Amino acid sequence: MVKTILTGVTAYISTGLDYLIILMVIFGRVKHRDRWLVLAGDFAGTAVLVGSSLAIAFFLGFVPAEWLLGLLGIIPIYMGVKLWIQGDDDDTDAVAEKVANPKGLIGSVALITMATCGADNVGIYVPIFTTVDPAKIPLILLTFAVMVVIFWEIGYRLACLPKVADVLEKQGRYLTIAVYILIGLYIMWDSGTFQHLFQML
Repeated sequence: MVKTILTGVTAYISTGLDYLIILMVIFGRVKHRDRWLVLAGDFAGTAVLVGSSLAIAFFLGFVPAEWLLGLLGIIPIYMGVKLWIQGDDDDTDAVAEKVANPKGLIGSVALITMATCGADNVGIYVPIFTTVDPAKIPLILLTFAVMVVIFWEIGYRLACLPKVADVLEKQGRYLTIAVYILIGLYIMWDSGTFQHLFQML
């Protein structure tokens, strides 16, 4: 149980560090009373991404050999290397403009969540959902839901602390890179992919 929760927490953090910056930009443009709308939009966008990942994982689950599924670990490794080489391309000015109008804020935040986290979330979640015991998926989903609330609260608090936000913006990228690569390596190891490939040599 603890291992499953840690898997969910690690996966969410790895895809959510950069999103914290986006949340801070959003909170910098919305009124205090509208922050609950931000949470609703965050949940909506995350639900779409997690649902899509589950659907993809379901179809990939028909692949018979577990070590083949472990090859999906290459995706987060690739994402980490790509982030290292190309850097982050989040446009915070565009985000701020989208949330300036409180009308339709939930939809705007949901779209921003899907646009800024889409590739990252699906790239991380699909390999995890595909290789984990299906009975553990509900606990991972519950963990994601809790993490959405935690990150929403952290993002709101950090919006009031510019110095902390600046450090996160500068150093968060490197932590994300490390976690992406480690998750990919763990998926490949836990699925027996490395062991199988070594046996083929």
